[in-house]
Amino acid sequence: MITGPLRSRIDKLWEEFWTGGITNPLTVIEQISFLMFARLLDMRESTEEKKFDRINRGKRRKFPGVFFTPKQQYMRWSQFKHRGGDEMLKVIRDELFPHFRNLGSNGNKNPDDPKNTFAEYMQDAALMIQKPSLLVSAVNMIDELPLTQGDTKGDLYEYLLSKLTTAGINGQFRTPRHIIRLMVDLMLDGNEDEAVTWNVADPACGTGGFLVSFMEALRERFTSEDGRVVSQVNGQEDVAYTGDLITPSQWKHIQSGMFHGFDFDVTMLRIAAMNLMLHGVDTPDIHYQDTLSNNFPDKFPKMATDAFDLIMANPPFKGSLDYSDVHSSLTGKVKTKKTELLFIVLMLRMLKQGGRCAVIVPDGVLFGSSKAHKALREMLVEQHQLEAVVKLPAGVFKPYAGVSTAILFFTKDGRTTDVWFYDVQTDGFSLDDKRDPVKANDLPDVRKRWAKRNPKKDTDRTAKAFFVPKQEIADNAYDLSINRYKEIIHEEVEYDPPKVILKRLKKLETEIAHDLEELEAMLDS
Repeated sequence: MITGPLRSRIDKLWEEFWTGGITNPLTVIEQISFLMFARLLDMRESTEEKKFDRINRGKRRKFPGVFFTPKQQYMRWSQFKHRGGDEMLKVIRDELFPHFRNLGSNGNKNPDDPKNTFAEYMQDAALMIQKPSLLVSAVNMIDELPLTQGDTKGDLYEYLLSKLTTAGINGQFRTPRHIIRLMVDLMLDGNEDEAVTWNVADPACGTGGFLVSFMEALRERFTSEDGRVVSQVNGQEDVAYTGDLITPSQWKHIQSGMFHGFDFDVTMLRIAAMNLMLHGVDTPDIHYQDTLSNNFPDKFPKMATDAFDLIMANPPFKGSLDYSDVHSSLTGKVKTKKTELLFIVLMLRMLKQGGRCAVIVPDGVLFGSSKAHKALREMLVEQHQLEAVVKLPAGVFKPYAGVSTAILFFTKDGRTTDVWFYDVQTDGFSLDDKRDPVKANDLPDVRKRWAKRNPKKDTDRTAKAFFVPKQEIADNAYDLSINRYKEIIHEEVEYDPPKVILKRLKKLETEIAHDLEELEAMLDS
């Protein structure tokens, strides 16, 4: 969360833009994001340079650059931030922004290259700051921001987004990163080796949080202890940024073929592309697309159907849409206008056979009584493998929304036998608007129990986690709310007989009357 002095800095930066003549909130967010990206790019370049020097210690090899060639060093944040306003403006506007447009292409100028998406969405990116004094002020303020601390850049962007009066009207709220990481960890559990070959997607990717978190998890699992990430090829070390268990071809797939995202907000797409590139995805495959619409299968035939091994998402809740524009393959399964239902059908269509999905849904999906709600739940249970329902506490999305949610885990074309339920009571933060850190946290226990879950042993309905047989769920109209199956222990309290209680009351009344008489006597004396 952005609080205290950091919030004041952002507010001051925001005011600087407004007083400088840039009053459109979305434009302010874009410009700040571009400058944040420029600084993060320089930081990433420095990190890669240190790794290169460590690996090539004692060798006369010059760092070739990842984002900047030796001749482009003047475009790095650490270089231009020391220049005067006029000179800085010229470098950023005339040199750095055109450089941004080529970052995702790796030199490939073919506009039909599907991997050239970052360059595609940076084509109309422009520096709107025309006043040198405003640019210097903005660069100085952004230079002071703690962008290396956790997911601060994501928190900063969310705080900026909260300044838009339209933020959240379509159910678009940034998913807390610790919840995303929980979903990633559960999906990777026991599948680390094969995960390096997966195709991973988010059909409503926003700023790319799910894709970035998956990338971070892979790095953690396959990085050697000394910081080098190497692979053995024909008995020789290949000093590429891979992992001890990853081949160069697998690492190439991770960098340029694994991650795919869609959204119909261009600003979100730009932020997602920047975010992924800064986390090691060289050519982020991010597309401007409403994945529920009629033209998705025609525009992206290889990705709209039977394409992905894993989908993770937090799609918009209660989004407004034109029913006639929704593809018939979705409405044919579930006739509804509710985006939270249609997105689940969409994900099933996008998954390969045996592909898995982890998706956040509002509670209404679990127990809604409409035909569409029941049809969707029946489809998940009867035609696929519904693995788990993890109930989240209502305050997870505060202060932006108080909606109560759950995470569904399912496998396409699998077979449901038993469904695992977990009732998360706390996620390590207070459940009020402040969301302060607290000691109570069920998420480590979720990971632990997930790894050891057993339908024959986890039968205690009074526990936080337990299995429910498929037939019982079917008998309850496919209701997936945990309260339908959880047993609450009621402690028996023994009360005294009424006559004993009455006698005690009379005694109390007598004592009170006696005390009142003594008080009255004291007043008369």
